[in-house]
Amino acid sequence: MKLNTKIKIAGVEFKNPVMTASGTFGSGMEYSEFTDLNRLGAVVTKGVANVPWEGNPTPRVCETYGGMLNAIGLQNPGLDVFIERDIPFLKKFDTKIIVNVCGRSIADYVEVVEGLSDQPVDMLEINVSCPNVSHGGIAFGQNPDCLFEITKEIKAKAKQPIIMKLSPNVTDIAEMAKAAEAAGADAISLINTITGMKIDIHKRKFALANRTGGLSGPAIKPVAVRMVYQAANAVKLPIIGMGGIATAEDAIEFMLAGATAVAVGMMNFVNPYATGEIVSGIEDYMHRYNIRSISEIIGAVTD
Repeated sequence: MKLNTKIKIAGVEFKNPVMTASGTFGSGMEYSEFTDLNRLGAVVTKGVANVPWEGNPTPRVCETYGGMLNAIGLQNPGLDVFIERDIPFLKKFDTKIIVNVCGRSIADYVEVVEGLSDQPVDMLEINVSCPNVSHGGIAFGQNPDCLFEITKEIKAKAKQPIIMKLSPNVTDIAEMAKAAEAAGADAISLINTITGMKIDIHKRKFALANRTGGLSGPAIKPVAVRMVYQAANAVKLPIIGMGGIATAEDAIEFMLAGATAVAVGMMNFVNPYATGEIVSGIEDYMHRYNIRSISEIIGAVTD
């Protein structure tokens, strides 16, 4: 049986629904010896800012039950290095390029978006979990009015379709999804990490220098699936689901909940072959259940 694993988001066609999650795959250079990037629907890059960011002090990563905490602080070399080094590398492969964009103000985001306007990248993923320095440090993605404002401003400047990456650290994820949709987002991705903390009881010290960090990994998957389902039932936008995906079964669960595509994050650190294995696993699932097109499972969960 011939399988159709292609999906389409905002007019961009992907060979399959499996992507990498920003911040866990770099721009693919480190992983290219383990995973054939040509097999992936897309590579989503690490966050790119208008200028280099040093990130947070160490220690900034620690293990937890079923996952990890990170407080990297979006360390990155900045837009100029990304354009000169990372885009040419990714263009060697038959995969879509999605650039994750970060900033501390709307002007920062817009500068990156405009700087990428003439670059050969397919979509932009906007990380709205960054602290908004203009509004007392609250993340753009934690207030629907802020989210609406930044989405509208970026959409007005962007040449590529934009994906708003939603934070789970909110009261109502559906409200945030609606704000992104109303402001003109082309798609949404969720969830970003959940804020957590770990304390070393022997040293009586915080495990992370930043005290708090973002929790990722299998521990957050049930929360992520629930939020994807809620968002899918609140908006008509395509959704990229993520949060604890380790296997093809996990990826399919997200798609049944309403995700058009999925992104693999923390599992890349545990198993650098994970993304390729998930692509193959989805194909095996389709053969097993006689599913000709991947579109048949999107949002197909029943009571």
